[in-house]
Amino acid sequence: MRFMLLIHSDETHPVPGGPGWDELMAGYGAFSEELASYGKPFTGDPLAPPDTATTVRVRDGETLTVDGPFAETKEWMSGYYLIEAENLDQALAAAGMIPSARYGSVEVRPVAEM
Repeated sequence: MRFMLLIHSDETHPVPGGPGWDELMAGYGAFSEELASYGKPFTGDPLAPPDTATTVRVRDGETLTVDGPFAETKEWMSGYYLIEAENLDQALAAAGMIPSARYGSVEVRPVAEM
C-alpha cells in the first residue's frame, strides 16, 4: 500500500543555518537510509515556506487565487514522503521516525488506489 506522510511544522522548527538545523538534517539522512533499507520505493521533498504558496479556487466558473496557504494556522505543511508500506502500522512507525515530528506533526494518509 502507498501512504502519504504529510509533515506539518510549527514556529519551533529549526531553520537553515539556525540552532538544531544540522542535527535535524542528519536525522533526515538517517531516516532516508532507513526507508531505503526496506527495499520499497519512496520519495520525499521539503516544501518552500508558506508565504510562497498560492491557493486556487474555482467558483461559478471563475478562477480565484489568494497568496498564501488556505488556512490560518500556526502549523504549515513543510514537506512530505510518499512511501510503500505493508500496512498502516508500518506507515505509522515510519511517520514516527520523521525528525520534524518533534516540532509539529505528521499526517498519515493511505493513497486511494483508483
